[in-house]
Amino acid sequence: MRFEFATATRIIFGEGTIQEAMLPASKMGSNAFVVTGRSTERAEPLLQQLNKQQVKYITFSVPTEPTTVMVKQAVKQSRQAKCNLVIGIGGGSVLDTGKAVAAMLTNAGELEEYLEVVGAGKSITQNPAPYIAIPTTAGTGAEVTRNAVLAVPEYRVKVSMRSPLMLPRLAIVDPMLTHSMPPSLTASTGLDALTQLVEAYVSKSANALTESICREGLRRAGGALQRAYEDGSDSAAREDMALASLFSGLALANAKLGAVHGLAGPLGGMVAIAHGVLCARLLPHVTEINIRSLQSYAKDSPALARYDEVAQLLTGDAAARAEDCIKWMHSLCAALDVPTLTQAQLSEQDFQVVIEKSRRSSSMKGNPVVLTDEQIIGILKKEISVK
Repeated sequence: MRFEFATATRIIFGEGTIQEAMLPASKMGSNAFVVTGRSTERAEPLLQQLNKQQVKYITFSVPTEPTTVMVKQAVKQSRQAKCNLVIGIGGGSVLDTGKAVAAMLTNAGELEEYLEVVGAGKSITQNPAPYIAIPTTAGTGAEVTRNAVLAVPEYRVKVSMRSPLMLPRLAIVDPMLTHSMPPSLTASTGLDALTQLVEAYVSKSANALTESICREGLRRAGGALQRAYEDGSDSAAREDMALASLFSGLALANAKLGAVHGLAGPLGGMVAIAHGVLCARLLPHVTEINIRSLQSYAKDSPALARYDEVAQLLTGDAAARAEDCIKWMHSLCAALDVPTLTQAQLSEQDFQVVIEKSRRSSSMKGNPVVLTDEQIIGILKKEISVK
């Protein structure tokens, strides 16, 4: 048995830990580039602390999922302001933007050179500027991942900029910051975390450490996600989902994902649908085809046994088997009122584009079975209307 595991240099978890951000921040830099969501409201406590510590800062808003155009604007502004510290406080889009900015502050060349699939996948050679990641959603686990997912409008695709050097210097996970999420956002981000835990658990690259992390994350998410959706003030459910999200990031960064994310990346660049919604709707269908394929020609695969465990962890039933998690996933999507993908009408030709792009995705390489073109088209047709 041999494996590697890498994560953020330091992780602080717990209610109220946002108050612990400033002392380490003041030691990392004196001029901060603070990346926020659409509004700076959630970042106000942080900005007040920066003022008290006499750390200068400018803010940059990320109102949508990040694009290469947006990141290049952020890099330009941070360089002009001579920032030497980057702080991201927000959802996965914000945290990924911050990672990309921190990397480009110290590495020469154009952003596109460092992108996978559409770029050269050039290696980052210089340590990024110190980066502090503070999630305000419970979903992506981006505070402990080594990549930034960016949309490339001209190619209609989402791709990653990736390097172990992009792992944040400090991750602060304060579940209290997630309490203000509305039900729809709680659902979409939570389902993204759930998908990441499932895919990392059955991944070809799973190892003993990521398996343990996924088991605990799945147990918590299975019992907490619907509770957090139905009652946003449920502190125990919010804490469990914040942990599940963190664990999903730790796992995916070290064990790869699977076909759900392999397909969600290309689709996300072609249709205006939230990433978490795409993952939620694709998850039951990908899970079903993976299980059926394993039962047909790889009955001894450890992934099939892991799907049994997924079912047991999510349902809380020790007698559950792989097929039971498919039903559970469909039921959860219904309970969380996840919108269908029928409005994302694509043509048969678009399906071929999705397949071609997904084949180049690093996520697809972690799927426990190699899916045929026909199987992928079947998955897409179950959710997406053909023009």
